[in-house]
Amino acid sequence: MEARDAELKADLKKELDATLHARRELGEEYDSALVDSFLGKIEQRLDGTVDRRMRRHLAEQQMAAARGARSPGNPLDSWSERFGFGVISLILAVPLSAIGAVNGGLTGLLVTWAGIFGVNAVHANRSQKPRPTSEWTD
Repeated sequence: MEARDAELKADLKKELDATLHARRELGEEYDSALVDSFLGKIEQRLDGTVDRRMRRHLAEQQMAAARGARSPGNPLDSWSERFGFGVISLILAVPLSAIGAVNGGLTGLLVTWAGIFGVNAVHANRSQKPRPTSEWTD
C-alpha cells in the first residue's frame, strides 16, 4: 500500500513539474487551462485510488460474510443502536404515558408501559441473537 502511495506521489510530482514547466513556456494566459488539466489528472488518480480501495473493502466484507464472521465494528454498533433505541423509547414514553393516562386512566397507562416494555424487549432480544448463516456453501 505504501509503495502505491509513494508511486502516486511521485507521479503527481512529475505531473506538477510538467505543468509548471508548461506554464513557464506558455505564459500566464494559459494558467487556467493548465490548472484545470492538472486538477483533472489529480481527480482521475484519486478516483482510481478510491475505487481500488472500495473494491478491496467490499471484497474483504464479502469474504468475512462468506466465512460467517461478524464485522469488527459490530459490537460497538450494536451497543450504540440499543442505547439510542432505549433513549428514544424513554423520550417517547412521556407523551405516550400522558395520552394513555388521559384516555384510559390507570389501565391506559399500564397498557402504554406494557407496550413500551414489549417493544424494547423485542428489540434487545433481536439485537443480541447472532444472525443465522446459510447452510449452503460453495
